[in-house]
Amino acid sequence: MINVTRYTLSNGLRVLYHYDANTRMTALNVLYDVGSKDDLPHRTGFAHLFEHLMFGGSENIPDFDTPLQLTGGENNAWTSSDITNYYTIAPTHNIETAFWLESDRMLRLAFTEQSLEVQRHVVIEEFKQRNLNQPYGDISQLIRSVAFTTHPYRWPVIGRQIEDIETATLEEVKEFFYAHYAPNNAILCVSGSISFEETVRLCEKWFSPIPRREIAPRNLPVEPKQAAPRHMTVERDVPLDAIVKVYHMCARNGAQYHACDLLSDVLGTGASSRLYKELVQEKQLFNSIDASISGEIECGLLIINGRLNKGVTMEAGEAAILEEIEKLQKNGVTEREMNKVVNRFEAEHLVSNLNYTDKAANLAYHELIGRAEDINTEVDKYKSLTPSDIQDVACQILREDNCSTLYYKSVTKQK
Repeated sequence: MINVTRYTLSNGLRVLYHYDANTRMTALNVLYDVGSKDDLPHRTGFAHLFEHLMFGGSENIPDFDTPLQLTGGENNAWTSSDITNYYTIAPTHNIETAFWLESDRMLRLAFTEQSLEVQRHVVIEEFKQRNLNQPYGDISQLIRSVAFTTHPYRWPVIGRQIEDIETATLEEVKEFFYAHYAPNNAILCVSGSISFEETVRLCEKWFSPIPRREIAPRNLPVEPKQAAPRHMTVERDVPLDAIVKVYHMCARNGAQYHACDLLSDVLGTGASSRLYKELVQEKQLFNSIDASISGEIECGLLIINGRLNKGVTMEAGEAAILEEIEKLQKNGVTEREMNKVVNRFEAEHLVSNLNYTDKAANLAYHELIGRAEDINTEVDKYKSLTPSDIQDVACQILREDNCSTLYYKSVTKQK
């Protein structure tokens, strides 16, 4: 049981507190309710760019890292489709430095052309490395553009094209900051050996003077229901052909979310999963294959991603995938399969919440999508599912009219 205590500042900042006696460190995790789904269509990748800008110095602290390193602390951040998350850790006796740093960059960044240019260059190089220069790096970008026609999940977190970041202006950066970075659009989770009383004192001292801001309204377009199969074929200089099939599924708080998660595990998580055993080990059609869910807060995707062995056609590989799906839909899953995937989730859930830093991030996320205390009942939601629940959701979502397929063909370029 992970115990949580709440406190809300007058400016709207939600504070979560968890005491961890197993460490002499404390983590501050600041989750901002802004992700790549809040990018404008001509400024994709902007939320991710902003994650980098937040380390470029704030109005009163030009160098974010050095003061923290002098206390024995460290920090990092990540951006997803739905959130931007920052964490700072330090020895508990020095943790006020982390409160000072995080509060100052929530108050106001040091908006300079130099900082924008430096971080713009970093993000562009990351885009090139991940999407353009890495084999199979653009798969997510391609398949999302097919699966989503309207919703901003149609572009990846890093952005749709370099030009969106290259042409960003300092004024747009300022507008984005004041529209999304505010105490009333954030959740602060403090986890470690600090006392609750000290947490409240430091929150009041450093965060309460930050004014509330008018948050940009989120009017995201609803993705129309897919009514027919969609296909895309591309050619790339990669060693093996790949097939990616994605199916629309419910949102994070949807009734079938946990069943979809287990379904993806049964199909393609690990060497004992159905697709891997049948198509990699037995029939040797694929070099590798897996299944997963995208896990977004709004309606996301169940993803099957496989790389074919040489000599196997795209059509043969796809037919083999569909055959395994049909078997599952007709015959269901076994109790043994259910127990295996539920036990795996329980073990992963336990491990992911052992560390005080991970607990801070996970509690903040659960607070965003519902209540932080729901973290304690996640395993029960999986354990309550039956084999028929998995079979039902397989029949409902693993349909070709709900599917987008990418043929990613291997073509060796002449040197």
